[in-house]
Amino acid sequence: MNWLSSSQGVVLTAYHPSGKDQAVGGNHGKGGEEATSSRKYGQYTMNQEFTNVPEKPPFDRSSSQDSLDELSLETYWTEIENIKKSSENRQDQEVVVVKEPDEGELEEEWLKEAGLSNLFGESAGDPQESMVFLSTLTRTQAAAVQKRVETVSQTLRKKNKQYQIPDVRDIFAQQRESKEKAPDGNDSQSVRTNENKYQGKDDQASSLVVGEKELIPLVPEEAPASETDTNLVVSFAEQAANQKESSKEKAQESKDGDANFRLPKDKTGTTRIGDLAPQDMKKVCNLAFIELTALYDIWGIELKQQKAVKIKTKDSGLFCIPLTVLLEQDQRKIPGTRIPLIFQKLISRIEEGGLETEGLLRIPGAAIRIKNLCQELEAKFYEGTFNWESVKQHDAASLLKLFIRELPQPLLSVEYLRAFQAVQHLPTRKQQLQALNLLVILLPDANRDMLKALLEFLQRVIDNREKNKMTTMNVAMVMAPNLFMCHTLGLKSSEQQEFVMAAGTANIMHLMIKHQQLLWTIPKFIVNQVRKQNTENHKKDKKAMKKLLKKMAYDREKYEKQDKSTSDADVPQGVIRVQAPHLSKVSMAIQLTEELKASDVLARFLSQESGIAQTLKKGEVFLYEIGGNIGERCLDDDTYMMDLYQLNPNAEWVIKSKPS
Repeated sequence: MNWLSSSQGVVLTAYHPSGKDQAVGGNHGKGGEEATSSRKYGQYTMNQEFTNVPEKPPFDRSSSQDSLDELSLETYWTEIENIKKSSENRQDQEVVVVKEPDEGELEEEWLKEAGLSNLFGESAGDPQESMVFLSTLTRTQAAAVQKRVETVSQTLRKKNKQYQIPDVRDIFAQQRESKEKAPDGNDSQSVRTNENKYQGKDDQASSLVVGEKELIPLVPEEAPASETDTNLVVSFAEQAANQKESSKEKAQESKDGDANFRLPKDKTGTTRIGDLAPQDMKKVCNLAFIELTALYDIWGIELKQQKAVKIKTKDSGLFCIPLTVLLEQDQRKIPGTRIPLIFQKLISRIEEGGLETEGLLRIPGAAIRIKNLCQELEAKFYEGTFNWESVKQHDAASLLKLFIRELPQPLLSVEYLRAFQAVQHLPTRKQQLQALNLLVILLPDANRDMLKALLEFLQRVIDNREKNKMTTMNVAMVMAPNLFMCHTLGLKSSEQQEFVMAAGTANIMHLMIKHQQLLWTIPKFIVNQVRKQNTENHKKDKKAMKKLLKKMAYDREKYEKQDKSTSDADVPQGVIRVQAPHLSKVSMAIQLTEELKASDVLARFLSQESGIAQTLKKGEVFLYEIGGNIGERCLDDDTYMMDLYQLNPNAEWVIKSKPS
């Protein structure tokens, strides 16, 4: 792989086994001139300086040929070749410039993303406002925050900014007092989170070694997989820190190579993305961002967010349209649309042709025909005059991949694409999966929804692997270049590094497809942190309200009595009152038992429906936990109501449909 660099950005040419260099990036001016607008669709430019990589001995591909065959990387390189051919027949588009923050800005941006921007700058306020949030952090999360706070403090002092610069010792003084007993019952010593470079890669058994880089091997489809519950109760970074410090690290790392990870059963219910109210989801994202940073810190992986600072795109059409603009366009046609209509239609067209077609997604359509179809779709799709019968199945698959590649910003987002790529550097599959879980939580809603639809479709393709010959591994090899390599934001790469990136991104794609159910789960430890934040905020608000009432000479005793009995009025101990304002039976007292589940509560209400309401099906209405230590949470069917009641005794219980 070769790079041509300038002060404005870089252009990438990718290696292919044929020996040809293939353009994967755009054309840029030389000598620091402005990048030109003649780039291929779906490519990105970066305003950044690249670290010089020391020269290494030439990479001997033949020495690793057996491993290459095992990983089926030929499929990957063939897809790169197909992408190049399709790009040659496409028109050019404005460059998207991606900028890295300057010195000090990186940490300030990090604190903003973590919900702690009020600690610094013009918006700096009383650090006490963040104390509730900081008090809920684990030791590794706190270490990640403290590291960035210290860096920003030093930078602001160097620049002599006239903003309030709190001493990091003041910010974390209360934090240290509350952390004398670790929140997860973990009393082990603090973790080094700054200069820890990844050690111990030699602990992996039967891994693929490429030069000095070792990869976790992809598991053959037919390999028997052990069932392993994922631990969603303890912080992922805490688990990694304990593993790193433990003498059992070697044994643990070698065991998860062929594990089939599954969701553990949780009596208080599994929380999925979309189950929480927006205000709680925002807290989840702040915590997920800090947790991801803490996990990467433990292994010395740098988490750098990128920003798209120059984007000139079409404001209408189908291809090369920003996802949010495309959805706004579609929602004017069909209100409530969450997945682009063209994306949905392309998937439907592929499925109409039957998912048993051999080589589906792998065999490309004719490049000239694809170009003509794109132009025709742009002109006729929204008019409803496009003839879908003329679209061959392989052409529809090529159009689907083209649509993904040509999004002005990558589906995995400019901000987090590098973090997705960096997942391959985590030492175990379990930690890679944990990082992917956090990254999916952090994606913008539109990107996350479309990624979910894509992964579900890919799984349906794989379900027909006996006839279409497209195993999870094969599909991962085909799709990885379309999600990762066409928006390359990486460092200057050699052929060896490009090979590592190919195998690494294919491995990430493999994990996302295989474990997609896990990725849309919000870890319980994060939900518990949100509950703790809400509880502390309620205490603070209640204290302020009491003070206000006293000042206004109200009867404080009367207020406290009302406040205490609001949620328990006329409800005996061990009974909850469930509200169903949209059903014929609007309220019902339910006796709690150890076996009572959320699905049982729903069944009792639905069994009493009559008339139009009787047509309501399971899955159209849900039981919600509202208030107490949570804003709002949709309960899964297997939630044990008594266990949840004990966790949140002040909640109200309401049956309603999910917002669209």
